[in-house]
Amino acid sequence: MCFLKILLNGEAFATDAKTLDELCARLGFAEAKIATAVNRSFVAASSRGATSLAEADEIEIVAPRQGG
Repeated sequence: MCFLKILLNGEAFATDAKTLDELCARLGFAEAKIATAVNRSFVAASSRGATSLAEADEIEIVAPRQGG
């Protein structure tokens, strides 16, 4: 098994996920309404399955918060 070293929301993280969609699912966001970006570029939900991850990628995952 090969792990990629990435930055996830600014923190060092290792994953064997191959795509952004796979990473989101493993983090428990499979059905969640979230915003994602790879290397500061927005990635739409419909494109996550086709977005491959690479060593040193910077991933941002943002989930809306309830309340106010």
